[in-house]
Amino acid sequence: MNRPKGRELRVVLVVLLVAGWATNHFAAVIPVLRETEHLSATVLAGAFGVYALGLLPGLLGGGALSDRIGRRSVVLTGSVVAAAGNALMLAWHPAAGVYTGRLVVGVGVGLAISGGTAWAADLGGARGTTVAGATLTAGFACGPLVSGIVAEAVPSGAAVRAPFAVAIGLSVGSVLLAVVRTTPAAPPTHAPAPTPAAGAPATVERSIGRALVRSVPMALWVFSAVTVPVVVLAGRLGGDLSGPLVPGLASALALGTGVAVQVAARRAGWGPRAGVVGALLAAAGFAVAARVDAHPGVALFVVTSVVLGSAYGLCLRAGLVDVERLTPPEHRGVTVGIYYVCTYLGFGLPVLLEALRAGVGTTAPLLVLTGLALAAALLRAFQLRPDPSHLR
Repeated sequence: MNRPKGRELRVVLVVLLVAGWATNHFAAVIPVLRETEHLSATVLAGAFGVYALGLLPGLLGGGALSDRIGRRSVVLTGSVVAAAGNALMLAWHPAAGVYTGRLVVGVGVGLAISGGTAWAADLGGARGTTVAGATLTAGFACGPLVSGIVAEAVPSGAAVRAPFAVAIGLSVGSVLLAVVRTTPAAPPTHAPAPTPAAGAPATVERSIGRALVRSVPMALWVFSAVTVPVVVLAGRLGGDLSGPLVPGLASALALGTGVAVQVAARRAGWGPRAGVVGALLAAAGFAVAARVDAHPGVALFVVTSVVLGSAYGLCLRAGLVDVERLTPPEHRGVTVGIYYVCTYLGFGLPVLLEALRAGVGTTAPLLVLTGLALAAALLRAFQLRPDPSHLR
């Protein structure tokens, strides 16, 4: 990678870090909103659903749009929109304000994630893709942790506003940095694959369908893995473990493990089979969660968070590498968007588990997830067989 591209990639990574922060810091604000604004748990859970309503079209539309008009304008627009959503919630705390703000944040972050990940791949290839995933995860982890610390540190009257103000400042700063340090680039165009030299391995056939067949079975275990410790188990620790810092610490533990695993995988050059390991870890984590779900002790909560955080990191990385390797460059944005939409389906898992809890409990559904994750690991291993007649 030449130096100008390397510098530009670092700026894109800053924007992605802040995008992750801008969306996930809200987890630490939930206990404060519950206490100061008297918003119910149902209302606050609904805020995550409203966020998804904005996120999914943002991911799909942003990816496709970045393929047509270029990455930079889509990513910067998304970052500004995310800042506007947090500004709405800073000024407007009742349920209507929280719902509106989360919807706007979802649209903005969707634009930034899909366009930004494709931009990183354009600049850095497979390395850019995997570093983008790790950086976004770092933002997801840091946002709740720092916002929880801020909410605890400031006077109670500012505990809601201060975390939003920090997120807004970071978003604005990242946009200004990108405006100054990056240049508009033409949208990626179709380039025919080079003819391999005699005796060289054949060039990998690229298509959106091929990329999605390989990556989607990994996508399903990304956020479904990490939301179990962060949302489901953390909320049932009980005792003195409450307040805005607890979800921040839970996010930092699980997502921080995900970052560490992604960094280790990149440095060690772990190949596609790391996705098999990721799905197996998801199965193991769900099995442990099924055992400790009702009354998770701190020790088993930590173990489950580390295992499922590792699954999150390996599955996210494996899917992103598949997308970068198997997608034509001119369709990379829309494919990244579809991939991330599939990952975000996992955010519905806590809602589903809560809905099933009264009827069948959560142990049985978690055991079903264990079996499905094992099936995904077997499918991944089958896809990676060297026989060229199989999916690649």
